[in-house]
Amino acid sequence: MNRLFLNDSSRIFSGANPFEVSDFVNRHVGSHELRMSRRHDSGASLQHRKVGALNLCRLSYGTQARIVSEGLPDIYHVQFILRGHCRYELWRDSLSLPAGHVLVINPDDPVDLTYSEDCEKFIVKIPTGMLNDACEEHRWFKPNERIKFNQVPYKFAELDSLIQLLTIVCQEAESGLATPQMLQHYNRVVSGKLMTLLKHNVCMETPAAHSVCFDRLVQYIDERIKDNLTAESLAAYSRMSLRSLYLLFERHARTTPKNYIRQKKLERVHSTLMDTTQNIHNVTAIALDYGFTHLGRFSELYKSTFGMLPSESLRRHRSGTE
Repeated sequence: MNRLFLNDSSRIFSGANPFEVSDFVNRHVGSHELRMSRRHDSGASLQHRKVGALNLCRLSYGTQARIVSEGLPDIYHVQFILRGHCRYELWRDSLSLPAGHVLVINPDDPVDLTYSEDCEKFIVKIPTGMLNDACEEHRWFKPNERIKFNQVPYKFAELDSLIQLLTIVCQEAESGLATPQMLQHYNRVVSGKLMTLLKHNVCMETPAAHSVCFDRLVQYIDERIKDNLTAESLAAYSRMSLRSLYLLFERHARTTPKNYIRQKKLERVHSTLMDTTQNIHNVTAIALDYGFTHLGRFSELYKSTFGMLPSESLRRHRSGTE
């Protein structure tokens, strides 16, 4: 693992006071507080490179150290444990991260990390804008809230292609031959690689797959419009999670599955009431037929949608006017 990532040409500190290293990290990598159980003046080391919008940092405090932060606004930290051990305290649990493991810390997640004396980490600092741009470029569907990675550790073997890519990025940055345009290109590749390898709340299906799935659901709803359709039944039919289903409807219909179904039912009731070829005796029977059991609420929804009460539509139906 010592051959991975940054080498001595990127060294900023060696045998330094841990608080010197902590001060540099605060300015370039992320705001935090360093706490140590005992004094240790000369065991810390740090290598650092800025690669486009990325910050790459390899560090060791040379002593048991605790890093505490209320959160990292607008940045993600991808943390690779190269040596030793790290413990990440969560609200109700803690994660044990021995060497050879990777974890992503999301923006605004409280940070409480304890490093073993021999712990060495490689940290990739990524601005939120880079991942947002990756979603836009690849046409991945990002929810309204911030992109959030699952807080589960990965083994190096699971992310071998990402590690190889970051090693190449480090080599390019240290060579001094890479142009700013080349480094910016690497930024885009790293962002895309992270999004495709790690688990998060972004829907990654291609737009074509989205369209086919949504079209199939529209047909399913149209064919069963009088049934008691729910988001759960649509998710079961399409073999999607509820989260993915909601994202799909937000993308294609700009509404929730429940509101979409209700709107289609209202449209079908309106079409029926306005169809002069149908023999209709009263509105109540039609409303109940399409699952509207609260008739007062049904009338309000109908009027807000079509600008008239359902009884007015029925009168027009009987008079044969549009």
